[in-house]
Amino acid sequence: MEEINNIEVIPCTQSDYLKPLRVHYNQNGTKKTWDFVQTHDSVSVLIFNTTSHCFILVKQFRPAVYMSEWERIKRQPPKSAEKTGEGSTEAAAPESEQGQSASEGQSSSQWPPASTGITYELCAGLVDKPDLSLEEIARQEVLEECGYDVPVSKLKKITSYRSGVGVTGAKQTMFYAEVSDDNCVSAGGGEPQEGELIEVVKVPLHEAMTFAYDERLPKTMGVLFSFIWFHNNMSPKYKISTNV
Repeated sequence: MEEINNIEVIPCTQSDYLKPLRVHYNQNGTKKTWDFVQTHDSVSVLIFNTTSHCFILVKQFRPAVYMSEWERIKRQPPKSAEKTGEGSTEAAAPESEQGQSASEGQSSSQWPPASTGITYELCAGLVDKPDLSLEEIARQEVLEECGYDVPVSKLKKITSYRSGVGVTGAKQTMFYAEVSDDNCVSAGGGEPQEGELIEVVKVPLHEAMTFAYDERLPKTMGVLFSFIWFHNNMSPKYKISTNV
């Protein structure tokens, strides 16, 4: 998962997943312009395994996160080899982490390690199948990504909300599903033919909030929100502290 190379950034002129647009409008007599991206709505699922008392998350490489971090790193002043408190100098980056030349006028630089783009997320998927309900899409994603066969009737809607309101405004609907080891029918991992490479991650219930607030582990807001929702609504049922 963390072997990323041959990076090339090019303009996106056509996509099945997003369309950049610009809207002109008047608001209270003032002419305004706003750039936005038209995208699909989505579903996400907080999965709790009642056998092992753990949450089931997915871990994957996100190019958008990786490139955003790369842009942030480029804006930082270059670091010189400075002595540390012990008198040693900073070690050079491993050869495997030294990348291609950067774009936008920088003649040579190194790409950050692939781990920069790795995130922890809820199981989720796009709403791009008009013949399926949101619950059916969610069920399909749980099966493909995490390997659990969950009946639609076992999916409980938590809420829906807008994400990326400054850029997309797409709606995501979040569900909750309880599974057991008996529901596990495969290792999950996503659909390789769709370019998915997903690792299933188990987070013990008693470590959930420590995990959620650990900034060293990049994660989506959905993970934080859903863990807090579980603490407020479900954890008394299991009589286990989530360390909030």
